[in-house]
Amino acid sequence: MKTKAVRLYGAEDLRLEEFELPKIKDDEILVKVMSDSICMSTYKLLKQGKKHKRCPQDVDVHPIITGHECAGDIIEVGKKWQKEFKAGEKFTIQPAFNYKGSLASPGYSYRFCGGDSQYAIIPNEAMETNSLLHYGGKSYFNASLAEPMSCIIGAYHAMYHTNKRDYNHAMGIKEGGSVLILGGAGPMGLGAIEYPLAVSQRPSRLVVTDLDSDRLKRAEKLISKEFAKSKGVDLFYINPSKSADQYKELMDLTGGKGYDDIFVYVPVKEVAELADRLLAFDGAMNIFAGPSDNQFKAEINLYNCHYTSTHILGTTGGNTDDMKEALELSKEGLLRPAVMVTHICGIDGIIEATSNLPKIPGGKKLAYPQINNLPLTAISDFEKLASTNPLFEKLDAVCKKHNELWSDEAEKVLFDYFGVK
Repeated sequence: MKTKAVRLYGAEDLRLEEFELPKIKDDEILVKVMSDSICMSTYKLLKQGKKHKRCPQDVDVHPIITGHECAGDIIEVGKKWQKEFKAGEKFTIQPAFNYKGSLASPGYSYRFCGGDSQYAIIPNEAMETNSLLHYGGKSYFNASLAEPMSCIIGAYHAMYHTNKRDYNHAMGIKEGGSVLILGGAGPMGLGAIEYPLAVSQRPSRLVVTDLDSDRLKRAEKLISKEFAKSKGVDLFYINPSKSADQYKELMDLTGGKGYDDIFVYVPVKEVAELADRLLAFDGAMNIFAGPSDNQFKAEINLYNCHYTSTHILGTTGGNTDDMKEALELSKEGLLRPAVMVTHICGIDGIIEATSNLPKIPGGKKLAYPQINNLPLTAISDFEKLASTNPLFEKLDAVCKKHNELWSDEAEKVLFDYFGVK
């Protein structure tokens, strides 16, 4: 079977190519990829090439398919897995297989398995590790966004607080405490604001900072202070650039006590050091943003670590249970992954989007590999394109119905226009 896919040959070398997929083995599954959300981790892979820990050293000879936040339809099931999976059902995938200690992962390591492809072959290890997930939702994009949401959920679950009586750790954020998200108005940050409002283990105070006023304005429009208050949470949006003393302003919001849980969403030395200063007694700081520099360092107050029990951790990715939780919360309407999405494109827009990801404003870039001739387009641009393009006229009307968010209905309009089935 022929497929068109975006393949990596090395650092700064992405190519959109058509090639033949091999026939699947008895322990593999052939899938049709319907959606893939483009991740900053793929940009890092592009910049590093063979230096990336998940990238094969022979990638220049045997290129890999990029993309790991994907969803689609199962086309053919090898004999080994026919009792568990059926042709015609929807799927999504947890890319962190962790199979027998290997770092191999779709989108980073496999020649025939990745989300930036029209068709892909799911390897045996995905099923062995329960990483290929059944999906029963209406739209594909919600399943694609379950992977980035699982990273956010995993970060919340990984937080912990200590018990001096018996040394047991209470997992998760401190219920009724104060949470701070530094640099939190980007796409992943929006998910991190949504999540604690969707579950029972909530803080009483949630503070979000960002230097981009437009991102803060969009965040507050999508997740209002009034909505958070209805969930028992006081929500604050702060632009530190407008503060004479951001440390004092942030600390004053807690009455001088500091924050029980802090997530660092930008890998900047000064931000990490600020987070450390803002920790409350027994406070936990999560370095969520993945730095590209393997020598990234910051000065941490070890006196406070000793005497006030502050602690630091870092999380990357989530596990299968986190992803299942994301899918279930989305299905129940308690979580809206669509708040992350600001752009869409077809398979022909993936290289542009990936190569320029840090420079492109907005949130998640959502790709539809079955579609050709759809360049990267911002949802906010639908209105001005509507007068000359009937597709964007329809999409603009639908998105406005849904608070200017991408939706199940918008995805259906897109598929109908391009004849995708």
